[in-house]
Amino acid sequence: MRFIIWLTALTAIALSAAPASAQDFPYCLQGTQWGYPGNCQFATYQQCLATASGTDAGCGLNPRTAYGVRPERRRSYNGW
Repeated sequence: MRFIIWLTALTAIALSAAPASAQDFPYCLQGTQWGYPGNCQFATYQQCLATASGTDAGCGLNPRTAYGVRPERRRSYNGW
């Protein structure tokens, strides 16, 4: 019985610790709390400004999407 409880707890921890999928939205919330490039989860400039309202943060372009060029992904060769 202890094993089942332990396994259930371990599974719950593993599932909750899964990394979030990265999104490259065009606008980032930037400030001392967020660093650079900041919190880049905004599809519109207005969304970012609404979130920044009343704080010491501002909005800027996401450098990963600003120029329309995406870095090439590294390819992994599994012995082939």
